Amino acid sequence: MSEPFNTWQARFEKLRSNKLFEAVVIAIIVVSALVIGAKTYEETSRIEQWLLYLDVAVTIFFLIEILIRMAAERTLLSFFKKGWNVFDFLIVTASLIPMDDSEMVLLARLLRIFRVLRLVSMIPELQMLLNALVKSVPRMGYVVLLMFIIFYIYAAIGSFLFHTVDEGLWGNISLAMLTLFQVATFESWATAVLYPTMEVYPYAWIFFLTFIFLNAFIFLNMMIGIVLDVMQKESAQMALDSGEGEEAELHSLRNDVRGLKAQLDRMESVLVQRDGNSPQQAADSNKTSHE
Repeated sequence: MSEPFNTWQARFEKLRSNKLFEAVVIAIIVVSALVIGAKTYEETSRIEQWLLYLDVAVTIFFLIEILIRMAAERTLLSFFKKGWNVFDFLIVTASLIPMDDSEMVLLARLLRIFRVLRLVSMIPELQMLLNALVKSVPRMGYVVLLMFIIFYIYAAIGSFLFHTVDEGLWGNISLAMLTLFQVATFESWATAVLYPTMEVYPYAWIFFLTFIFLNAFIFLNMMIGIVLDVMQKESAQMALDSGEGEEAELHSLRNDVRGLKAQLDRMESVLVQRDGNSPQQAADSNKTSHE
């Protein structure tokens, strides 16, 4: 690889890692989101042409920015090995669809909305939150399955007991599950569901309170605990990758201890080879000579 190429690559890498450059990119992403939001108001129709010019300028900036990030890598393949780089590349490429009166105008507007998601790829803390959310989904699946079982049991009981109160709420098990979902969200459940049912069945509050206790207090806290556990692990991993924080210091200390232990083992093996005896044999020999 030629020296001029390495020089330009180092310059682009320095520009990419510059905090001011990152701040400018984040500001442009926010401006892009504001432009998209402004187009939803009818009052902005008189400045629609200026908004179009601004959208073109933002698109050109994003294109230049992605080219700088690609040039900062040693090889093009190393750029596409990172998932967030692939995501940014697809978003920027899709934004090149022109915003004219063609049939693609709706698709172009929808794709420009996703440029707001580039904030996630620019801010490591948001990446950590999203990674934690994605990794916690499989573990939450079992909690969701257990919640569904509880929903199904309570819905069956409710449809058997309360179908005479309101057919629209308890007519069948599907309607009963929707009603219980409304109860679980606490959205007007007391006046719309609880009180009319208690007028016919005074002890119906036991049914609803036990259901709320299981779902709102137990299962919801289980999900929160899973997310917090995954977030703690992701935060520790991010600290290790950045080399900062308590986790990074503990990891470095463990590596130092392992290195010292390996060095002591090598020194012990050298001494054993030189003396021709193991440390235990040497100790036994000394004991015998003293006796």
